[in-house]
Amino acid sequence: MTDLKAHSRVRGAAVVGATVVAAELVFLAVHEAAGVDLAVRSGGTVTHVGAAAVAAVSLLVALAAWGLLALLQRMSARGRRIWTIVATVIFVVSLLGPLGAETAGATLGLAALHLIVAAVVIPGLRWESAR
Repeated sequence: MTDLKAHSRVRGAAVVGATVVAAELVFLAVHEAAGVDLAVRSGGTVTHVGAAAVAAVSLLVALAAWGLLALLQRMSARGRRIWTIVATVIFVVSLLGPLGAETAGATLGLAALHLIVAAVVIPGLRWESAR
């Protein structure tokens, strides 16, 4: 593996790690500090979003985004641009999820979680891939 590839992997992994940390910090601010119960109703079931779910989902989203970026860059000279458009559309669509929250506070808290993940992943991986 060349130094450039190794550097790219380290930086990509750093973006993934930063995504999880940022999401957890927002979760702590919303849930613990502000006392908002991040509860979502789907059908007749209410799901309470906890720290473990936030960590797992933010990790999976960041890894999937990184993998898709790598794939698109191999397939097209415009892979980074295509990825940025796809990632932005996915983020916007993901904002429909918080609309199922039980309270206005939960809606805002969940939207903040979606926003922080997108705010770290999209510019972080886009910037990394430009190197």
